[in-house]
Amino acid sequence: MQTTIFNTPILTPVLRLLAGLLLKLHGWKVVADERALKLKKYVMLGAPHTSNWDGYFFILAALKLKVTPQWMGKDKLFKFPLGGTMRWFGGIAVDRSKSNNLVEATVNQYKARDALIIAVPPEGTRGRAERWKTGFYHIARGAAVPVVCGFINFPKKEVGLGPAMEMGENLARELARLGAFYADKIGKYPEHYTAPV
Repeated sequence: MQTTIFNTPILTPVLRLLAGLLLKLHGWKVVADERALKLKKYVMLGAPHTSNWDGYFFILAALKLKVTPQWMGKDKLFKFPLGGTMRWFGGIAVDRSKSNNLVEATVNQYKARDALIIAVPPEGTRGRAERWKTGFYHIARGAAVPVVCGFINFPKKEVGLGPAMEMGENLARELARLGAFYADKIGKYPEHYTAPV
C-alpha cells in the first residue's frame, strides 16, 4: 500500500486534528453518508470541480472522515521536484501519451486489493467541458464496486460524501441519477461546471 497523507503513521492523526481545525476556521462543514463511510472499495467522484480550492477542501474532508483516497493525474505533475509530494498526497501518475487501457488497469487494481478508493473528477478539467468523462462508470462496472458521490458546495460551505450508487447497465440512466444528486451542488465558479448530461 502506498504511504500517503491519509495513512502515514504518527503524522496522519495530527493532520486529522489540523484538518478539523482548518475546516472550523474556514466555517466549512463535512457531511457523509453512513453507508459510504463503511465501504472499503469504491470509485469516489469529485464534483463540481471548478477551482484548485476543491482539492484543498476534499483533502481536509478525507482526513476528517478517515478515508484514504488516491487520485490519478497527468504524469507531468509527478516529475521532479514535486513528484514525491504528489504521490504522498495520494497521486498515481498516468501517462496519457501511451495507448494503455487505463480503465482495465484500474479494474485490475481493484480486483487485486482488499481496499481501494480512487477519486475521479468526472468533468476532467476545472474549466467547462462538453460532458463528463465516463471512465469512472466503466471502472465501477468492471470492478463491481459502487460510485460514491464526493461533493463540494461553496454557497453552503459543505464538502463530503453523498450516497453510494451501484452502476447499472444503462449509462444514460446512471448519468441522469448522478446529475440529480449534483443539481444543487455549486462550485466556486458555477459557470465552469459541466453537468453529467
